[in-house]
Amino acid sequence: MPPACLLCGADAGVYPVCTACLDDLPWHTQPHCPRCASPTPDGSVCGACLQRAPAFDRTVAALAYAFPADRLVPRLKYGGQLAAAPLLGTCLAEAAADAPRPDRLVAMPLHPARLRQRGFNPAAELARVVAEQLGLPLDADCCRRVRDTPPQVALKYDARRRNVRGAFACGGDVAGLHIALVDDVMTTGTSLDELAATFKRAGAREISCWVAARTLPPGEKR
Repeated sequence: MPPACLLCGADAGVYPVCTACLDDLPWHTQPHCPRCASPTPDGSVCGACLQRAPAFDRTVAALAYAFPADRLVPRLKYGGQLAAAPLLGTCLAEAAADAPRPDRLVAMPLHPARLRQRGFNPAAELARVVAEQLGLPLDADCCRRVRDTPPQVALKYDARRRNVRGAFACGGDVAGLHIALVDDVMTTGTSLDELAATFKRAGAREISCWVAARTLPPGEKR
């Protein structure tokens, strides 16, 4: 029997989702802020980034975090369904194919305790796919998460910033490099901002964020 679609249970194809669900993927193609990928009317820098510029320089988001991506990403992140990684990674590689080419990719690190609990790092699974498809070096050793922070999902913006402050350490030589940080979802961007700031303090020249999905502002539909 053919494998079942991770989303609806119908027969799946090459990827672990059926053709109908694949066609429904919400590509993040609407005009958006080049810095954080939040939707804007004309593709200009958003007010939040003008008021407080993040440490990263740009964001590439493959999908909007809307149906069915908002079902697929949690299947990987929390459900342990690693079969979703090749599809999400391929979407991200396609979205980033024409972006400024980084010197290396770095996945958002998990704290060792969280990694032992979960058994894998979703961001690292995506980064491996992207690195292979775009022919980019993947550096798994240049940074680490030194604080086991509580999950960000239930926290508001200011609490998220406090939660990740000092959470990362950079142990590699990144001076003068363009680093692309890979993650599954960008919500407020606070974790990526803190990681980008850590790399900038270590001498990185430029930081891009490459994410499989970007959340939409409240009330915005796709």
